[in-house]
Amino acid sequence: MNLILCAVAPIFTIIIYIYFHDKYEKEPVGLLIANFLFGAIVSIIIVTILYIFTGRFLPITDEYSIWQQFIQAFVVVALSEEFSKYVIVKYFAQPKKAFNEPYDGIIYAVMVSMGFACTENILYVIQGGYGTAILRAFTAVPAHATFGVLMGYFMGLAKFSNNRVKLNIIGLFLAVLFHGAYDFFLFIGFIPGISIGAFVSLIIGIILSKKAIRRHQDNSTFKTD
Repeated sequence: MNLILCAVAPIFTIIIYIYFHDKYEKEPVGLLIANFLFGAIVSIIIVTILYIFTGRFLPITDEYSIWQQFIQAFVVVALSEEFSKYVIVKYFAQPKKAFNEPYDGIIYAVMVSMGFACTENILYVIQGGYGTAILRAFTAVPAHATFGVLMGYFMGLAKFSNNRVKLNIIGLFLAVLFHGAYDFFLFIGFIPGISIGAFVSLIIGIILSKKAIRRHQDNSTFKTD
C-alpha cells in the first residue's frame, strides 16, 4: 500500500498544481476525473495495441544501434503514447462546452497525461520499489506532465482558431518531440554521459510549460483585472 501511495503522490501533486493554476474559471470536477480515467485506462489500451503493431514491424535487432533506438524512442514509444493521449483530448475533451478557454487545453491534456502516468508509474514502482518511486517522481512523472502541457497549449488555441487541424497537430508534434528526446537519451545510455540529455530536455520542457501556463492565464477570456 505504501508503494502505491509513493507511486500516485507525485501524480496528484501535479494535478493539484495545474488545477489551482486554472485561476479564472474552474473545470467541472467530474469531467476532470473522466479525462484522468480515460488516460489511465483507454490510453493504456490504445498504447498496448500500438506497441503490438510497432513492435512487430519495428523490432530492435541491435540494442547498440543508435538509429534503432531513435526509432524506438520517437516512433514506438513517444508517438504511440502521445497519440493515445491526443485522441482522448481531441475527441472527448475538446468538443465539450466546458472547454471554453485556451487554458482548458492544458488542464485536460495534463489530466489525461497524469492518468496514463498513474497507471504506468504504479506498474514500474511495484516492480522497482521505493528507489524507482523516488526517481520517477522527479523525472518520468513531471516529464509526462510537460508533454501534456505542451500538447494542451496548442490544443487550447486550436479550439478557438480557424486553423484547428494545424494547431492540434503542432501540439501532438511537440509532445512527441520532447517525449522522444527524453527517451532517446535514456535508451542510448550505453554511450557514457549521454543520459544527461534526458534531464536537459526535461528542464527545457518544464521552462516552456511554465511559460505556456502563464501565457494562457494572461490571455484568459475570464480574466477581469
